[in-house]
Amino acid sequence: QVQLVESGGGLVQAGGSLRLSCAASGRTFSSYAMGWFRQGPGKERDFVASISRSGTNTDYTDSVKGRFTISRDNAKNTMYLQMNSLKPEDTAVYYCAAGGTLYTTSFRPRQYDFWGQGTQVTVSS
Repeated sequence: QVQLVESGGGLVQAGGSLRLSCAASGRTFSSYAMGWFRQGPGKERDFVASISRSGTNTDYTDSVKGRFTISRDNAKNTMYLQMNSLKPEDTAVYYCAAGGTLYTTSFRPRQYDFWGQGTQVTVSS
């Protein structure tokens, strides 16, 4: 198993930046492909970005391409999401997830086995 803890959320004005972190403990971090998902008020949990076990491959939902960057540091057991040019529609609870059977990226929540508790991101207009 792996335990995931997100941090770095907060309140920011439109156009601002935040960097989210997802710290993992337990089984070897590099054994998991990782993903970020988000859930806005009254909405379903949606895919944001994912990264392969080695970090070589990444994938993004269209609405964040060019603004968000996913990365990981396997030596530090941590994944990151750098979010720039934030918009009010980015407001959501952001979750990190780990997929033990995944080698590369995936946008499907059901392919992730472990989830963090989430961190709130609020973007004011």
